[in-house]
Amino acid sequence: MQLKQRINAFVELGAFLKQIASENPTSEAKEIFQRAEAENGWFTQENIKFALKSWGDALSEENLEQWIANYEIKATNPRCVAIIMAGNVPLVGFHDFLSVLVTGNKVQAKLSSNDKTLLPFLGKHLISVAPEFKEYIAFTEGRLQNFDAVIATGSNNTARYFEFYFGKYPHIIRKNRNSVAVLTGDETQKELNALADDIFRYFGLGCRNVSKIYIPENYDFEAFFKAMFSWKEIIHNHKYINNYDYNKAVYLMDSFPLLDNEFMLLKEDSGFSSPISVVFYEKYDSMEHLKKELQTQSENIQCIVSNSGLPNEIPFGKAQAPALWDYADGVDTVDFLLKLP
Repeated sequence: MQLKQRINAFVELGAFLKQIASENPTSEAKEIFQRAEAENGWFTQENIKFALKSWGDALSEENLEQWIANYEIKATNPRCVAIIMAGNVPLVGFHDFLSVLVTGNKVQAKLSSNDKTLLPFLGKHLISVAPEFKEYIAFTEGRLQNFDAVIATGSNNTARYFEFYFGKYPHIIRKNRNSVAVLTGDETQKELNALADDIFRYFGLGCRNVSKIYIPENYDFEAFFKAMFSWKEIIHNHKYINNYDYNKAVYLMDSFPLLDNEFMLLKEDSGFSSPISVVFYEKYDSMEHLKKELQTQSENIQCIVSNSGLPNEIPFGKAQAPALWDYADGVDTVDFLLKLP
């Protein structure tokens, strides 16, 4: 397949994703959504459709052409790239899947038990659009075999396992990261409303979800909590409320001071990886000191949501809408793939 053919196939896939994420998905899509939610209670219909629409919007011809224009992609002997998928949010490994195929390589995807339905469904449609992809796409829940490179995403613990088993291959191995927001107290209500989406979308399970906020001394939380209220219905998800009740009980038993609006907890903490239903906060005394702190902690941070003029910050509400050229952990996947021996 020529590069243009591959791009056209993904443009068609993008249109399909927007169609099935609409109010009237096909009967097959409805069945897939229901199966995905049955397999993973965090994959609500709303979150599945949000993920599909986000990718549908990203896969425009303009976006794909702009992304690929940064590289020289030549017709070469395709390499088989094993992708070990995470399963924390719907289609979390799709960008790796896309990157491997658009560069002319083959995918051997080891699916997460938490997300084993959605990507094969998309792969099936992609093959129907461009049958040449049939020889380039393979899914497995078992052992990976006969591959040339590895892209793996997991926790800090699984990263050690990945390093041990796959270290001899060309690889990208991703570890735990979380996203933060920096507030000054001058944010508009619209910006804070958008921040609520960055916090609560996917129940906060993604590495791009804001799990911690930095606030100035004497910060007034009134406008913040007002904005969070738009997500109050999240407490009706049984998995979420179980986490909220559990974390609240544990913190109260340990006498930790909490701010609580009855569906989320704010805890002062220097960490980054807050539990589900909890957002950590930390106070800063000057923006200059905070810039240095964020730089020091860069390996723990996926993205910074703010309007403070910080390096590489993204606007409020955009944490879950990365562009194709916004690479996880700042590692250029396409560049890695193009340099495979």
